[in-house]
Amino acid sequence: MRKTLTIAGSDSGGGAGIQADLKTFQERDVFGTSVITAITAQNTLGVHNVYPQTVEAVRSQLNAVLSDMGTDSVKTGMLFSSELIHTVAEKIREYQVPNLVIDPVMIAKGGASLLRKEAIIALKEELLPLGKVITPNLPEASELLNGQQIKSVDDMEQAAKALHRSGAEAVLIKGGHMEGSTSIDVLYIHDQFYHYESNRINTNHTHGTGCTYSACIAAELAKGKTVPEAVSIAKDFITLAIKHSLPIGKGIGPTNHAAYRHFAATTIEP
Repeated sequence: MRKTLTIAGSDSGGGAGIQADLKTFQERDVFGTSVITAITAQNTLGVHNVYPQTVEAVRSQLNAVLSDMGTDSVKTGMLFSSELIHTVAEKIREYQVPNLVIDPVMIAKGGASLLRKEAIIALKEELLPLGKVITPNLPEASELLNGQQIKSVDDMEQAAKALHRSGAEAVLIKGGHMEGSTSIDVLYIHDQFYHYESNRINTNHTHGTGCTYSACIAAELAKGKTVPEAVSIAKDFITLAIKHSLPIGKGIGPTNHAAYRHFAATTIEP
């Protein structure tokens, strides 16, 4: 049994964060462990409050999991502060954690800030150089590149190359925020570009897409897939999760983590 650790915030609404990650790990047949960096009071209408954990609480969780069970991959999500980023980076180095997937969570779907401004520097300087894959969406990539505009696939390629200089082995720029009838994600690894394209799905229920996508990549890396293979599987996984998303609650509903298991054989499109 392969193991995957998520280091992220708790979403009380169950659609994103730790909850989405653990659901994804279960669906992809890896054993999921978790370190909670913050507790959010959250539902489909937005993030109502954030209660960050102390550095000692995060350090203790990391030591407990990694010293006993170890892990075959790690996915980070909401890290909130520079102090917590420093602690996570320190423990990843100490335990020589393999296959680190960094989802640089900054803004919730409803617009709430999930990463303090001063923490962006710590993220870029301390954590990104340790990454196997980093998975920013377009606003996150722009923020990491000091406001650089990303409006085309060519811009995505240039942004991926620029972020690759941070030290991460691979960069996946997610194009879901771009206009058009298709959604294109761009992976840059070993001086090569890979494009992953799917038809754009007309739904507002996309809560947790970034968390789920990166969690699936981490699960596949834990099982020995290459980065391009892991991203390909994860692209199909999240596409079906969005296509069969769940209209739960009064706002932006969650994706359907069980969709791949139920529909993959018949509904994945080129």
